[in-house]
Amino acid sequence: MTTDTEFITVADAALAAVGEALDRALATSDVDVDWTQNDGILEIECEDGSKLIVNRHVPNREIWVAAKRGGFHFGATAGRWRDTRSGTELSVLLRELLQAQAGVTLPPLDLVACG
Repeated sequence: MTTDTEFITVADAALAAVGEALDRALATSDVDVDWTQNDGILEIECEDGSKLIVNRHVPNREIWVAAKRGGFHFGATAGRWRDTRSGTELSVLLRELLQAQAGVTLPPLDLVACG
């Protein structure tokens, strides 16, 4: 991604895909989870009152995740969003975090990090 505008477009597409996956998962679940997406921030409020926050960080061109389990930074590597420390894909970690923290099983996600 060569420009901030390109990064924002790609990151926002990833956030929208997560929101759509949440809607699909919640349609067949009894779990009470609410989510909103506004200006590059996806906020997921869990039944227990805890939150997962997924947001784009333009200066570093990363997607950041904050959850009970900790904070994570994801950069674009080979067309995928990968954790800058472990190399784990964003889609894999989000599925784990949402299952553990909210009891929601997301369908598989394909979160690409290229335009």
